[in-house]
Amino acid sequence: MKTEGNQTENILKRNFRSIKQEIRILGVDDAPFTPHTSDPVMVVGTVFRAGKWFDGVLRTFVHVDGEDATEKIISMVNDSRQKEQLGIIMLDGVTFGGFNVANIPQIFQETGIPVIVVMRKQPNFERIKKALKRFKNWEDRWKSILEAGEIYKVEKDSEPVYIQICGMELEDAVDVVKLSSTRSAIPEPIRAAHIIAAGVTTGESRGSA
Repeated sequence: MKTEGNQTENILKRNFRSIKQEIRILGVDDAPFTPHTSDPVMVVGTVFRAGKWFDGVLRTFVHVDGEDATEKIISMVNDSRQKEQLGIIMLDGVTFGGFNVANIPQIFQETGIPVIVVMRKQPNFERIKKALKRFKNWEDRWKSILEAGEIYKVEKDSEPVYIQICGMELEDAVDVVKLSSTRSAIPEPIRAAHIIAAGVTTGESRGSA
């Protein structure tokens, strides 16, 4: 599915000669939060070697419905001792803490690390746009959503996932998603980030990424 503001096609891409079996992936997801507040929301990053070895945890905070997700994710990566080892940043969608929208071309450009956005379902852009219009700067948020680019379906076993990418070729991104999805349709770095963020915040994790 193509979006009307696809900017990722014009960005220089990293050339992976082949995807290493232990490529370091940072999976990022947010914790449960109280909607319609300005509270901070924990965002957890888990570092995996593909989908097998769990190497570390990063953490930052964004605001519910704020505008700081892009900046905070970039800082979390650039300030980490793990950065030099990272080959991929994986995000669980492009919104964190409600409608705090992450701009994936900016994350790639300021970290130098390709980004894959993973979703269980095709996003409903009409509903998202309608919801964003309650914000004064909704057009800026909508622009970041469009800049995440085209959505691709990845088939693995019987349950597909949908991805958006920046800074890499689609073929490489599909290989990374399949390589890291060792326990379910969702890549293990994202699944683990979801479990940790939910468990630390609420005392016990529930549901799935």
